[in-house]
Amino acid sequence: MRNAAVTPEGDRIRWVELPGQEPSRVYVHGLGATSPAYFAQVAVDPLLAGRRSLLIDLLGHGLSDRPTDFDYSLESHADALAEALTAAGVIGAELIAHSMGGSVAVVLAARHPHLVARLVLVDANLDPVPPRPGALGSSGIAAYSEEEFLAGGWEEVRDRAGEHWWSTMRLAGREALHRSAVRLARGTVPTVRALLLDLKIPRTFLLPEADGPLPGAGTLEAAGVHVVAIPECGHNIMLDNPEAFARAASAALAD
Repeated sequence: MRNAAVTPEGDRIRWVELPGQEPSRVYVHGLGATSPAYFAQVAVDPLLAGRRSLLIDLLGHGLSDRPTDFDYSLESHADALAEALTAAGVIGAELIAHSMGGSVAVVLAARHPHLVARLVLVDANLDPVPPRPGALGSSGIAAYSEEEFLAGGWEEVRDRAGEHWWSTMRLAGREALHRSAVRLARGTVPTVRALLLDLKIPRTFLLPEADGPLPGAGTLEAAGVHVVAIPECGHNIMLDNPEAFARAASAALAD
């Protein structure tokens, strides 16, 4: 495990690092998750192994510190991640990023372009979503005020999330989880989708085949984003169908 201070107060991001060749490959988890738990299997798949790989936990999640004075916006997550990658000596990395982590990766590439050479987005959030009480994911968490969430709303989220997601969500700071969800649901200005369209690096978007066509896929493809549907999986593509994920990610990074 490695770590780096990423805020003026000394809060640290931590990651599990696998040795290998450069350029580095960085794996970024989604909301309430942790990269080692979600990406370890595919990171050592023969199709993806051999690169220096950083399975990194965003601030407030997993192995990393959980400051309560951090705003956990997508921009702040991206800037903190940039600090960690810089401290690790990473430049021109290949990012494989899931869900909220994909949104952070797009913002990172837009704000710190020297750090990112390629993007593989795994069912990432591209657009704002309205808060919806009782919903799964960021929109359901964002429907609570922070006070409501800390006072007991997190228990309702726990019960909706189920055993698998809660096993990593429980590691996140509760302020971090709520603020990350609120800011993810709110999105960025310009939107994450607009930022992605404007990037000039190789970009691939993986989504579950069962979800049907990705909204706006034609515009993404016209801008050079390769959209790939993966069979027999849900939102957690790398866990549900690791073999197909490894094939698709390897092809995206080799193209």
